[in-house]
Amino acid sequence: MKPTNVLLLELNPACELGDSLRNILESNGHVGINLQQESLNDFSGVERREQRDGLCAGLIARVKPAVIFLISPFGYLRQTQSLFQSLRCKSSEPPVVLVTDADEPGEMFEMLKLGAADYITPPLTPTGILPRLWRLIGQPGWGETIAQQVREKFSGTKMLVGGSPSFLEAVSKIPAVAQCNANVLISGETGTGKEVCARAIHQLSPRANHPFIAINCGAIPVELVENELFGHERGAYTHASSSQMGQIQAAEGGTLFLDEIDSMPLLAQVKLLRFLQEKEYKPLGSTRTRQADVRVITATNVNVERAVHEGKLRQDLYYRLNILPIVLPPLRERREDIPLLAENFLARFATEYGKLVRAFSPEAMQKLVLHDWPGNVRELEHVVARAVVLASTSIIKGSEIALVASQGTAQPESFQTMKDRVVEQAERTYLRSLLIAHDGNITKAAEAARKNRRAFFELLRKHNIDARDFKGRK
Repeated sequence: MKPTNVLLLELNPACELGDSLRNILESNGHVGINLQQESLNDFSGVERREQRDGLCAGLIARVKPAVIFLISPFGYLRQTQSLFQSLRCKSSEPPVVLVTDADEPGEMFEMLKLGAADYITPPLTPTGILPRLWRLIGQPGWGETIAQQVREKFSGTKMLVGGSPSFLEAVSKIPAVAQCNANVLISGETGTGKEVCARAIHQLSPRANHPFIAINCGAIPVELVENELFGHERGAYTHASSSQMGQIQAAEGGTLFLDEIDSMPLLAQVKLLRFLQEKEYKPLGSTRTRQADVRVITATNVNVERAVHEGKLRQDLYYRLNILPIVLPPLRERREDIPLLAENFLARFATEYGKLVRAFSPEAMQKLVLHDWPGNVRELEHVVARAVVLASTSIIKGSEIALVASQGTAQPESFQTMKDRVVEQAERTYLRSLLIAHDGNITKAAEAARKNRRAFFELLRKHNIDARDFKGRK
């Protein structure tokens, strides 16, 4: 596939924004990005619009970029406007993305009015940049809705189903994440579909025609972890009568999925860290270093920051793994998806078991929706499978929904109680997301919410949220 040209234009080469952006794009360069970084110092003394237009046209003709990142540090925005107009002097010119550390929303909105495709502000992260880039260069599938794309491409899976905001927020990252080679850390409770998410990333990636190898780190005896990953040579240890390839070699060209990464022994974590850094390894008993072309996706069902604090997961390994994080919400936080999931499972198991079951009774569906689902989607899948097997008619009755953890099932609540609970949860989630986005800065978060600072502070106090807890979490 022919590389895509991306042009980085810097108004001030001394600014670190350009280098930061380049590092992010180069770290994902295998996906076919051809970077060209240029300084705009030559434009600083040009006052006539015709001369600027000519210089910009010549630069674009030489590089032929699909996307231009115009890097403008604080104090350069007004100069940027005139240069932007020159870059966009023809409607056929490539889209321009403004990258700036200036805190002047009015100026940036003015750039959007002039035709800027997007703008990016620090901190620069892969998840903040790569989705924008792939959307602008027309990566296949971006014209479809993201959820539809994932379902159609990954149609064999019935667990990537839902329409709740928290679910779509997680799923919406998958197409962009799939197109790069950076490490992914998927977190979520047991049964939320972490392996399904990892398989979707693999299936949507350029590695789809190569192996997807899944390893549960918690299911391998401590003494066998290294052998499982790296393999061994004949005679490496007692009873090693023949050589054996490791799972890294088995996943060559594809994806290695390490579930329950927090359960991996610390010594094996050290060797995994080296492999992630160098993309090379040695089988046990071998003196020869081998190279590997493998994309690594990891998952955990625990609070990963707590696991690091408790010494179960090395901090340096955590930073290496957590380049692209995806957090899958528990089912109890997306109850509106339960009917859709349940009906998908019903259709699947009715066909699989040859049962003429077609729907849930209102009592059965209420029972499903009100349950807290400690086992999440996997538990729901098993409950529906059991109900289909036991169903005596074409409609599953409430008595045929067998919930093992019935003590976790809520009692029916009034519409107003439900509405108040959902609104409170939505407010809390919204406030927390604003504080994360603005690094705990109440003033900026209030501006984004279009509320005055005092009213915003009262909302935080109402929900017992301390803005200081969100410092440094972006």
